[in-house]
Amino acid sequence: MAAHVLRLRFALLLGSLRGDRRVRTLLAFAAVVIVTVVVCLAVFSLADASVPVARAVTVLGGGALLLGFLVGPILVGAVDQLDPRRFAVFGVDERQMPWVLVLAAFVSVPSLALLAVYVSVCVVAVSAGTPWPLAVLFTVVGVVTTVLIARIGMAINALLLPERRSRELTALFALALLVIAFPVAVFLGSLRWDGHVPESLATLSTVLGFTPFAAAPGFLFSAAAGETGSAWASGIVAILTIGVLWLVWSWLVSRLLTTTERPVASRERTGLGWFGLLPSNAFGAIASRSLVYWLRDRRYIMNIIVVPVAGVLTVLPLIVAGVPLEVAALVPVPVMALFFGWLPHNDVAYDSTALWTHVASGVRGLPDRLGRLVPVLLVAVPVLAIAVPLSLLLVGDWSLLLPLGGLAASLLFCALGLSSIVSVVAPYAVSRPGDSPFQQPQRPTSRGAYGPAAAFLGAIVLSVPTIWLFAASIIEGSAYAPATFWVGLLVGLGVLAAGAVIGGRIFERSGERLMEFVETA
Repeated sequence: MAAHVLRLRFALLLGSLRGDRRVRTLLAFAAVVIVTVVVCLAVFSLADASVPVARAVTVLGGGALLLGFLVGPILVGAVDQLDPRRFAVFGVDERQMPWVLVLAAFVSVPSLALLAVYVSVCVVAVSAGTPWPLAVLFTVVGVVTTVLIARIGMAINALLLPERRSRELTALFALALLVIAFPVAVFLGSLRWDGHVPESLATLSTVLGFTPFAAAPGFLFSAAAGETGSAWASGIVAILTIGVLWLVWSWLVSRLLTTTERPVASRERTGLGWFGLLPSNAFGAIASRSLVYWLRDRRYIMNIIVVPVAGVLTVLPLIVAGVPLEVAALVPVPVMALFFGWLPHNDVAYDSTALWTHVASGVRGLPDRLGRLVPVLLVAVPVLAIAVPLSLLLVGDWSLLLPLGGLAASLLFCALGLSSIVSVVAPYAVSRPGDSPFQQPQRPTSRGAYGPAAAFLGAIVLSVPTIWLFAASIIEGSAYAPATFWVGLLVGLGVLAAGAVIGGRIFERSGERLMEFVETA
């Protein structure tokens, strides 16, 4: 049985180069080879570094690698060629299937790249002083652990998520990963080593070396440093991790072999897109419709593009006026947060005649108000997650992370809450669908003059306590940092909730007036 599965695995590996997408496959293969070579050379360069530096780099890298092999299959949604259900028709012994599939999993490009990286780590560990039998043993442990975690990720993907992943679901996974990974990467890249490991990074790598994520590399370099107790603690964790992962993998294989296969999902392009992904209720329907509009209507797209550009351009006049770069770099994040929250202040007008679907179907006001904010949040949160660490990288003071995040949250959510009210109280005419986004028609009423200003200035006024605490954090130090974050977050969420409720009530009572407006504007 094992030989049959291995032959099938080799055939699939070689046959992947013969299909219609062979050029794409070759490019992906070349990219993997190049990345693997670069990583191996970087690992070999650690041979000239001190043991603490090598341990910090390999432990953090090993943890990231393990997490990537777990999340990768779930994020990409690739079809598993070694899905246990594919072999159920052969009458395979269920007890042999787990180890046969794990053995076959080594015959793949990612697994071979993983093996090359771990061999490089093993060579560096031996040169640093780790006994070679132990180095080889725990290199094997690290490789097997990562392969097992990849198989578990594939099994979870097969059990819980659609086999043919929609672009929308993949986009949400990618955004979540971006929000988490980018700030962490910028923070680690901003640390100044100066020949030794920064204290915060040393603490992180030490703790991570005792966890299942990086116990194997933690053992290798703890042994090289002569820390026998720490080395064996990491070694025991690494061995226990393999045991636990094997039990989980065996249970997942049994579950896959004894569970009725789900119906095959229809092709993505004939599916419902966002409508099939979000909840089947009024909020989900409005959020889906808003996402379709924001991603396809050039009027919305232009608004999205302008906000980051405007945030960055605010730095230039400040620098010209003589403001230090460390101070000017703090300005774009609050400006972008404020403008992102301000964008939906006239969302009803952009609906044009499509507003009748909300009014005619009797949609309650709260789902309408909240559903319209989903596209803004899906854009604003990743952009701000990138902008905040980049600003702090220029400033060079990571103690401002909580204050800057609290200020951005306050401005964003306060502006969103006020925009939910203003968009139904004082809408004003905008360019029609298909017209140039820069075309501005005349306003039929005067109320449209104060609506944008009310949403914009109101968000700033409501964020004054957070702004004051943020200034105190800059002047007095990090003592005000937690208060700035929580005050900004709670005030912003409170204003958002109140704005959505009030705007929803007004929407329910103003359907006729709003329909008249969109027909005449």
